[in-house]
Amino acid sequence: METELSRELGIEHAIFGFTPFPAVAAAISRAGGFGVLGAVRYTDPQELARDLDRLDKLADGKPYGLDVVMPAKKVEGVTEADVEAMIPAAHRGFVQDLLTRYGVPELVEGEASGWRITGWMEEVARGQLDVAFDHPIKLLANALGSPPADVIERAHAHGVLVAALAGSAEHARRHAAAGIDVVVAQGYEAGGHTGEIGSMVLVPEVVEAVAPLPVLAAGGIGSGEQAAAGLALGAQGVWLGSLWLTTEEADLHSAALTRKLLAAGSGDTVRSRALTGKPARQLRTAWTDAWDDPAGPGTLPMPLQGLLVAEAVSRIQKYEVGELLGTPVGQIVGRMTSERSVQAVVDDLTRGFERAVTRINRIAGRSAT
Repeated sequence: METELSRELGIEHAIFGFTPFPAVAAAISRAGGFGVLGAVRYTDPQELARDLDRLDKLADGKPYGLDVVMPAKKVEGVTEADVEAMIPAAHRGFVQDLLTRYGVPELVEGEASGWRITGWMEEVARGQLDVAFDHPIKLLANALGSPPADVIERAHAHGVLVAALAGSAEHARRHAAAGIDVVVAQGYEAGGHTGEIGSMVLVPEVVEAVAPLPVLAAGGIGSGEQAAAGLALGAQGVWLGSLWLTTEEADLHSAALTRKLLAAGSGDTVRSRALTGKPARQLRTAWTDAWDDPAGPGTLPMPLQGLLVAEAVSRIQKYEVGELLGTPVGQIVGRMTSERSVQAVVDDLTRGFERAVTRINRIAGRSAT
């Protein structure tokens, strides 16, 4: 699965794996792909530094990247406390009623919630970059569009390629104009924040819009045959996230959540604003149903919703409250039916890719070479 982009990055397979787990990112890179560590949960730069040190050792010299969440435009003078004060009391009451209805215990006194929307604030992301550029990252990806111009310049000065996710051809054109090196065309099927256009339509539109920039296909890809389809549509690689959640190297800290993922079908996800205030594909649960119910108060815009539910999400995860327990994941969850090593997943992807190429060559009347 070699392409011009994979050769530029020095990887064997044009498989880009996004994951919040350093051990998974390292295993993807060791298997010949390109691991990309998600940084949004690292509100403490020193914690990120420790995990990047660990990733350096585990990756065995193979290249890897980092994914941050940084808005292109900065809002000056607004603190987290200012944002917290904007949350209506009725919404706080709705959250408490939900937690009470399902018997979710309180956190231990003094215990902070494990997930905060502060990871989405620009100053946090800039702190992450101060750490990241001290490590041998080869790609910097941004999930909120093009990063600020000075960040792109800084990355290029360190010899680091910059990627940005796009849900439409217009988004992709803006990335190209901003100086982005790689565009990730993320279709409707993907987990997490995603747009309205399916991958089969989106990928060729983005490829055409930003040519000759390389494009990665994302969303609904979990087999080698699907990866081959992405490359056939003009992409130079595939960007996979959900598929790694049930690997042996993943550290979900929840056996119950792993069981839910393994049992879920492709129809068991929903695009909901319940987690962050923006549409994000995730497992459908009683939690998402409650927020999407017209009888409820409705979700708040980002970042209010994320701050509102941060402690609740931590409590649900800590105590593994089954009816409410969920996670961002794409429609490809229906293929995630067993726990496997990262190496086994990559092997399956490459075998499937070879089968697809052989089949197309046979249809075209050519022998595979």
